[in-house]
Formats: sequence, C-alpha cells, structure tokens
Amino acid sequence: MSLITGRDAVLAQYRAAAAHGWTLPCFGTENLTTSEACLAAAQELAEQRGWERIPLILALTITYAHRPQAVLYSHSRRWDTGLRLALADIQVLTRPDGPYPRVDCMLHLDHAQHDSDRALLEDWDLSPFSSVMYDASTLPFAENCAATARFVARRGREIVVEGACDEIIDAGGSEDSPLSSVGQAEAFARTGVDLMVANLGTEHRASAATLRYHGDLARAISRVVGPRLVLHGASSVAAEQVLGLFRDGVVKCNVWTALERDSSPALLAELARHAGKAAGVSAKGLREAGVLGPASAVDERAALSHCTTAARQHIIYDGMRAIASRYLAQWYLASAAQVA
Repeated sequence: MSLITGRDAVLAQYRAAAAHGWTLPCFGTENLTTSEACLAAAQELAEQRGWERIPLILALTITYAHRPQAVLYSHSRRWDTGLRLALADIQVLTRPDGPYPRVDCMLHLDHAQHDSDRALLEDWDLSPFSSVMYDASTLPFAENCAATARFVARRGREIVVEGACDEIIDAGGSEDSPLSSVGQAEAFARTGVDLMVANLGTEHRASAATLRYHGDLARAISRVVGPRLVLHGASSVAAEQVLGLFRDGVVKCNVWTALERDSSPALLAELARHAGKAAGVSAKGLREAGVLGPASAVDERAALSHCTTAARQHIIYDGMRAIASRYLAQWYLASAAQVA
C-alpha cells in the first residue's frame, strides 16, 4: 500500500493498532538505508506471521538542534532538500508494486520546532505527511500550551498533531527535568493535540544516571487524558522496561539512537578484519601506525565487496534490520500477548 496520509486514515491506523494491543513503533531516519531496513523488517514480520498488513512509522526531524535529520539527509545541508528527498524515497519504497507491499507506512515529522521550523509549519503543504510533532517545549509551559493550541487550531484539521507537554533536554544534561505531573498533562491536553509526549523519565528527559521509564506515571496520566501518550528515548532504557507500553496508554514509541549506535560495531569489525579489502595498500600504513592490530588482514587486495559505499551500507542495513525486527517483535508480539 502507498504511504498512509490524511488525518482520518492515520487515526484509523492507531485505532486498528489499539484493537491488537499494539504500540506503534516510530523509527527515526536520516538516510535511505535506515528507512529501507525498517521497512524490510516490517515486511518480514508480516510474511512470517501471515499478516496481510503491518503498520510502521518512519520519522525525521527538520532543524531540531539535537539532531537535524532533514538537514543531514542531503550533503547540501538544506532542510527543504533533505525533506523532499526523504519523502520521495519513502513514496517510492511504499508503492503497491514496490518491495514492501504489506507495510502501511506513515511518515512523521518529529520535533518540528515552533521557531526554526516556522517556514515548514506555516507555509508548506503538510498533506504528503502523516503526522507532525509541534514542539514548543523550549517555551515556558503556559506559552507552550498557547502556541500548541494555536497550531492545532490552524492545522489540526489537516494532519494528526503531536505535542510536548514540558521541556525536553538531552540525556547528557547536568540537570534533570521534572517528570510530568498528571495535572500538567491534563492542562496540556486542552490544546487539542491528538498525541502527547510526556516526561516519563527516558532519554530526552533525564541525565544518564537516572534513566528509567516510569510506567506508573504513564498509567496515571492516561487515566485522565486517555491513551494518547508517546514515549521518546526508548533507545536508552532496557528493553524489558518498555515491553508492555500499550497497557500504560502509550500508543507510539520513538526509536532512533539504537539503530545507529548498535549497528555501527558490525561495520567497524568487518572493515578492521578485512582492512586490505577496504583500504588497499593504505591498510599496511594503518598497521604500521598502530591503528590496526595483528588480526587485521592488511595484505588482502582492495575489493569492491568492501571498499564501496554500497558494501558498507549493506553491513549497516543488515544490522539495522535486525534491531528493528527485535523492536517490532517486542511491541507487536510480546506486548499484545501481555495485554491479552
């Protein structure tokens, strides 16, 4: 099926997921390799389980300072060029006659900044996209609520809107943001957002020493605002912490860092083992400089199997596909079984 767009069609995907007890995985991407690895993982799971359809969300940020993925998508480093390229890639990959026909893909614009992404939020046609996170979390809470409510009033009839009900800080920060309160979440829900990112203790919200998903808080908030929570930062907590998210009212969970971080060692190991194939005669110089150890095959001749961009991307692709498969199994098989 083609890319799922349109407010009603996207909300229907969330309702269908809820009927299965699924939390929808939202995989961040900033390149074609990542996008295709996630789509392939979903297609494989659907084939293995005999499912006709399987939902999947791909997401990218625009100029978000923590990681401007649309900027990084193109070496021009222009966010508009990168965003158009990402959309074009995903539209081609999700064609009914494409390689992933069982995947119902949604493209989410993540962390769209209320200020630096104003050109996108105010002037672009958002209909080719599935949903957008309007991120005013750098503002004081009352101003965040007001700005988010204005955006919902202006664009909410066109597209599914996600918002952040408090300030988001990086995991390496010296101070922790307070966890969201039930009252705060209830106040933010009055902005009219469809989906809400609350501070539940994970990557964006706490210093590395205090990372922990607070499922009890998620359940308390969901009892008041309904099942509309989005969890950011799943990469930085143990898998068992975020297994039964659906029963906590978490309908969408974002993952990106794990895809990049946990696939990189395989590439490093393969290139180090076959340094000659990857670098030709230069590998011997790296051995002499102490960069490579005795186990590295520096005498092998340069080979297209290792020295091309396609070869390196394939190693990353395999790693990312395996990582995405584990998350899909976690939220589509294990979580549903727990809810049942």
